Amino acid sequence: MTELMLQAQQLSKHYPVKTGVLFRHRTGQVRAVDGIDLELRRGETLGVVGESGCGKSTLARLLVGLERPTSGTILVNGTDLRTLDQSDLRAARRDIQIVMQDPYSSLNPRMTIGDIVGEPFKIHNNVVPRKHRVPRVRELLELVGLNPDHLNRYPHQFSGGQRQRVSVARAIALQPRTIVLDEPISALDVSIQAQVVNLLRKLQRELSLSYVFIAHDLSAVRHISDRVAVMYLGNIVELGTTNEVFDHPVHHYTRALLSAVPPPDPTFRGKREQIILDGEPPSPANPPSGCRFRTRCWQARDRCAEQQPELQIHEPSRHEAACHFPHNEQPVPLAEGHPGEAATR
Repeated sequence: MTELMLQAQQLSKHYPVKTGVLFRHRTGQVRAVDGIDLELRRGETLGVVGESGCGKSTLARLLVGLERPTSGTILVNGTDLRTLDQSDLRAARRDIQIVMQDPYSSLNPRMTIGDIVGEPFKIHNNVVPRKHRVPRVRELLELVGLNPDHLNRYPHQFSGGQRQRVSVARAIALQPRTIVLDEPISALDVSIQAQVVNLLRKLQRELSLSYVFIAHDLSAVRHISDRVAVMYLGNIVELGTTNEVFDHPVHHYTRALLSAVPPPDPTFRGKREQIILDGEPPSPANPPSGCRFRTRCWQARDRCAEQQPELQIHEPSRHEAACHFPHNEQPVPLAEGHPGEAATR
């Protein structure tokens, strides 16, 4: 077993819903992240996938300490971020950094690229001596594939892919051991996405980095990830190695996600199972009882409404899924009139 870099235990983030003239009356809460357990080991990439609104970006902000959790613990190299004051938290963030989704909005348009990449050295002024900061910035720009002579240019003078490379250079400036990548390629052209993913893999090998890779693109997740966590409405519903989750999905939601990916070979289109989910995901402010996926699941039963399933290992794939009636077990006949009975074809 390799070194444990990041660990979340029963991690939750609930946002209050308030009404009234001055928004003082609390009427409920949005359960953006609700009781998540995960681990990340040295040199590993954990992919996180799921629909928009399932809590992926909130999870990313929790893991790096940009949001305080409602409950649960976040251990970075064995240190619980919840127990740290602001000064100690700033020091702990040297070991875990984040790359945001949109490189244009995450870079200050009034700062040069050199100032943006060198800003971590000003905040953590004991890392690199002042006289060595500019040469170090040039090294970082060259490391991510940018011309070091362009350090005096501004973000608007670069393409989207180049701006994301700047974000990556800033993230690795303090030599962190873990980086959380919050949909780092979704705002880029398809032709540039592969270049950024290959850059991330190259840096991981050279710098021994660990990644939490959040994305919508399942092909990119499969390409870069060692393990995959599937999220639905604030919960992880399936967790396993990349091959286990992609080749032998257990949870019906995972099967639906994978069926939506067009096969690269056109001759296979229309020849495999296609799953179409009815309706929209429920509101995280009012999630269904029991299994949160049951309102859209074609295998839901009374038990699904009464008891929330927990992550447990299922045969024969031997990876974890939170489902009472998983795909690899004996199917149960559908009840007449169930809202999901016509969801597959």
